[in-house]
Amino acid sequence: MEKKIKLKTLNPHITCKLCKGYLVDATTVTECLHTFCKSCLVKHLEDNNTCPTCEIVIHQSHPLQYISYDRTMQDIVFKLVPNLQSNEIKREKDFYRRRGLPYPKGNLLALGDKDSPLQASSSREEDTDSHRLDEQVNILLESQNNGLKQMRRKFIRCSAQATVTHLKKFIAKKLFNNLEKYREVDILCNEEILGKDHTLKFVCVTRWRFQEPPLRLYYRPRVDL
Repeated sequence: MEKKIKLKTLNPHITCKLCKGYLVDATTVTECLHTFCKSCLVKHLEDNNTCPTCEIVIHQSHPLQYISYDRTMQDIVFKLVPNLQSNEIKREKDFYRRRGLPYPKGNLLALGDKDSPLQASSSREEDTDSHRLDEQVNILLESQNNGLKQMRRKFIRCSAQATVTHLKKFIAKKLFNNLEKYREVDILCNEEILGKDHTLKFVCVTRWRFQEPPLRLYYRPRVDL
């Protein structure tokens, strides 16, 4: 049995505590998982290093490295609030047009339906942007010993949502030209073997928390313990 719920009952969960409006470019503090508009949160962190809601210290010196774009939350907000997405894109376009600047999201919108570009589904957008809108992580990837050769390009940049398994497959493709050999590789951070399902965001927060980027990772032949 379906039950209708008024939008106002959900407002406390889909509004920004800083501007009191609906979330736009929803961005979450990884330490406490409170979510705000990206522009609101970035502006707040210019003069503060704490979460606006719970006041927990995000990071003493680099709080902006510990916030993350929340694609799931933003999709939910756009689906719940009528015309929010189209109105927001119109405001963004007007902002750039008045300043004589190119609209940075224009290429993504052009990939949608020609007559109604704003109606492209979330899955279609995710397929076309290749996670370029995700938070990005800079990585220095080096061989730990002579067991595996160094890659020609050690520095890579990828989505923070990528997992250690994705990196293993990348290494297997580059070194062996065989994705199936990813199981023969270990990846380490601070001399600790990383779990295959760890996201790079998780690794940054838990293993590289107080160190400067790039995230330094090492690979080696797998060691069975």
